[in-house]
Amino acid sequence: MGSVTLHPIRTLGLLLTSFVCLRNYYDMEEKHKMRKSRIKKKRKGKSTQDLIGIKTFTKNGLKVGKDELVFFMVQPTNISVLSHINIEIKIRHLMMILSAVPDIEITCTDSCECFDTNKSYIKDRIEEESNEKVRKILNKDLKFLDSIQTETSTARQFLFIARCKSAKSENVLQKANRVEKIIADQGFEVTRMSKGDIKRFLAIYFDASMNGDLMPDYDGEQYISEAENEEA
Repeated sequence: MGSVTLHPIRTLGLLLTSFVCLRNYYDMEEKHKMRKSRIKKKRKGKSTQDLIGIKTFTKNGLKVGKDELVFFMVQPTNISVLSHINIEIKIRHLMMILSAVPDIEITCTDSCECFDTNKSYIKDRIEEESNEKVRKILNKDLKFLDSIQTETSTARQFLFIARCKSAKSENVLQKANRVEKIIADQGFEVTRMSKGDIKRFLAIYFDASMNGDLMPDYDGEQYISEAENEEA
């Protein structure tokens, strides 16, 4: 076999190139690992409040990110008893509100807790259960949930939400008053929601509790107050 002669300068260049490529590769891998670690730490540190973007309650509503939301509850109208002309008038009034306040948001939610998930779970349990006595108990639970849902969860609540960009409380209050007047002038029965009303709405929306208005602003706040009263 013939021998192969390597050029020293070219060989050194190839080695240096390989070394640089390997170094860049390991640097990139290290940076990728550090980035994943930072993301994981950020995710671990985030609370539910951070994930949904709510910062705190304000005098006028709710602080979400850089904006402040003001909530208005509008009483629904039973259109089934209205004539076709009156329904058209109601629609025209709603259009007037949307044209006067283009950035207003509208949401419709249950006014009470919904039990659809619970009922679906119980129905599955009834099908799987072989014990007849347990099946009877599950059927009683299902009938009980049906009766509650018929009495409470058929009602809906309609909310108008005004988003305020200004950080000044005076400007937010001014816009809140203007929006409330615009809605009322179009014949809708509107009330501005208090902190307790907003808490209750959020609790129902996130399936947390029926008594959201009684929840403390911060977890454990009620226990700190009790401890302070005991010390006093």
